[in-house]
Amino acid sequence: MITKLGVAGVYVDDYDEALDFFINKLGFELRSDVRMENGYRWLTVGPPASPDFQLSLTVPGPPMHDEETAATLRELMAKGALSAGAWNTDDCRRTFEEYTARGVEFLQEPADRPYGVEAVFRDNSGNWYSLNELNDKALDQKAMREAFEPGDS
Repeated sequence: MITKLGVAGVYVDDYDEALDFFINKLGFELRSDVRMENGYRWLTVGPPASPDFQLSLTVPGPPMHDEETAATLRELMAKGALSAGAWNTDDCRRTFEEYTARGVEFLQEPADRPYGVEAVFRDNSGNWYSLNELNDKALDQKAMREAFEPGDS
């Protein structure tokens, strides 16, 4: 039985630039940085509050991808078409202010949602992320259906 997510991945343009973004702008920690003999680099970071989680930063290309696939992935990143997920925070507005001061590009300022407060930002490779401060209704399926589905009135 699966017990939790340990590693998730995101495509980035450049390993060192992505590492700088996640460490210095988002405050993540380096988890692993190993260079394989086949040219692959296993580079992972993670938020300090989640020591068991790793975000793998991967530049599209060999040995994982042929050049056509790598070019397609780079094109999608450049368009901002890839989402790498949602990060939770205890205070979305405060985190928005901190990250804005560090130069993080936000696509959407904090806004109230039925599930809490949400902002949307982009990393330096074009991937976008939701930044969420969840409320007590966030995991309540009935409350979410009622908030998002049109009523019968």
